[in-house]
Amino acid sequence: MAGDKPEGGEVPLLYSEGNVAARVALEREVRGWSTTELAERVTRAGVRMNQTAVWRIENGTPRRRINLDEALAFTRVFELPLEELMSPPLEGLDIDSRRLVQEAVEAFYETRDARDRLHHAVVAIANHVKAHPDSSRAIHEQCLRLMGDERDARILTSDIEDGGHY
Repeated sequence: MAGDKPEGGEVPLLYSEGNVAARVALEREVRGWSTTELAERVTRAGVRMNQTAVWRIENGTPRRRINLDEALAFTRVFELPLEELMSPPLEGLDIDSRRLVQEAVEAFYETRDARDRLHHAVVAIANHVKAHPDSSRAIHEQCLRLMGDERDARILTSDIEDGGHY
């Protein structure tokens, strides 16, 4: 019947303030932030908060309630969607695993952004070479000077000649 509790335990809620509090603590720890640093980041995100408030959200008895503005500020500083912040933490991942995943995700986005930046730069140089065909050899020489490696300079020059990085 709806509302019944399984024998010996509570009905787990998909979304709850308890989940948000657990996620706040977990996300803060994964990033290696103190409660003071998290409070400062939330304040910079537009919602005044102090270290004591963070501690009471994570550990208080009774737990400090979280208002919508604070929840949204947490989503900004942790770069998570609100639904993810409200969801229970995943089972089976310890803090070290979460840190490694966080590092991999950050590296993924940095790499993607760098590839996009490289592509736009290569396209701009390719357009320049089209407008100034005599500059092709000088472009290669400049790549070689800056890179110091003939193979890498040849790869970059080839990308320029092809008109893009990907």
